[in-house]
Amino acid sequence: MGKPTAQGKKLSWWQMSCIGVGCIIGTGYFLGSSLVIEKAGYLILVAYSLAAIGTWIVYEALSNLTAKHPTKGSFRTYAKQAFGPWAGFSNGWVYWSSEMLIMGSQLTALALFAQFWFPSTPLWLNASVFASLGLLIIFIGVQLVEKMENVFGIMKIAAIVMFLAIGVAALLGWLDPKQDQVAVQVTSNDFFSGHAMGLWVALVYAFYAFGGIEVMGLMANELEDPKNAPKAGKVMLIVLTILYILSFIVVLKLIPIKSITPNESPFLTALTQFHLPWIPHVFNAILIIAGFSTMVASLYAVTTMLVTLAEENDAPAIFAKKSRKISLPAFGLTTLVVILSIGVALLLPENIFEYLTTAAGLMLLYNWMFILFSYRKLTQTTFKDKIKLVIGILLISTAVSGTLFDRISRAGFFVSLCFLLLIASATFFKMKRKQH
Repeated sequence: MGKPTAQGKKLSWWQMSCIGVGCIIGTGYFLGSSLVIEKAGYLILVAYSLAAIGTWIVYEALSNLTAKHPTKGSFRTYAKQAFGPWAGFSNGWVYWSSEMLIMGSQLTALALFAQFWFPSTPLWLNASVFASLGLLIIFIGVQLVEKMENVFGIMKIAAIVMFLAIGVAALLGWLDPKQDQVAVQVTSNDFFSGHAMGLWVALVYAFYAFGGIEVMGLMANELEDPKNAPKAGKVMLIVLTILYILSFIVVLKLIPIKSITPNESPFLTALTQFHLPWIPHVFNAILIIAGFSTMVASLYAVTTMLVTLAEENDAPAIFAKKSRKISLPAFGLTTLVVILSIGVALLLPENIFEYLTTAAGLMLLYNWMFILFSYRKLTQTTFKDKIKLVIGILLISTAVSGTLFDRISRAGFFVSLCFLLLIASATFFKMKRKQH
């Protein structure tokens, strides 16, 4: 999506922090958090804290690389510089695949949000409506959504603040519950309960809620002083983590874990416990508007990334051909991907969000892992840097391996593995052809 530096104006570090908070909050948090609560219980607080640490390490590595080696291709170019052409090619396609799966996950989340108002409407039909609108915006031009990007960011933060305010009011007994008694009798000991295995399985979804940090790394060059990029990221992640954890504490105090379902935002589940005739509807509308903006951003990323890959000879040249402002072949492939996503929603309506979110989160983490390897290869690292890299790699590896111990998450792992095998095969044949 467009950045607020179109007129050449540079950002201060605190402006970049604010943009980051707005850009990263999305359906991975508003809906994906239900998966973390379902699997890890009260250990959700630990899961998001660990994910925040891992995300910070990745962000710091990428922002430092960007500040020292500014380049258009960012982490794809760094991978190529560190390990050769095969790494740049495969990295680009892994990221394209991750954005494609993220788009499918967001589309599914939007369809689930819409079911709050239209419970009898099939998931695939809701998805079709949002997909058609999103594709229409991409075809016409995304300038309007680009201009609204900061507004959408404010709306997301406002939704969290609104939820926290209502939650505190409910905990203080200022709101009338629909039932005889609201489950707010959680003791401090409960927050240390939960299963370590559930935490392990849930970690990938916690990481997913911080997705988009790699885009923030690319913005290091937009700062007045690129050396402030790590500070901007640190403040951004601290604010995000505090907002996340406070909101989860309120959710866990308001409703029992068994009431939370992966098919509804846990925040909406909590709000509907009280006599608030219009608040849940306003909150759901904000979720849909904010989620739609991030879905359009993903559609745009998938389309433009394909054009970039083609321009660098890492994709068929036909995708680089533009008529008007977009490449029609690239737009056509994006449309095909969207249709496939809707088809999956039609065939697998039960756990589709979990499948797509797991696969999307894993593909994103594979890219993050490569960022850490590239940073280690291209820069002179101190002992402290090496310790941080080891911690980051261990956290990401733990999140990836945890998906093997849950039936539904395991399916997402194998989907991501299929993508990796396809990309590895394409990389092998491309490198072979280059040698001859």
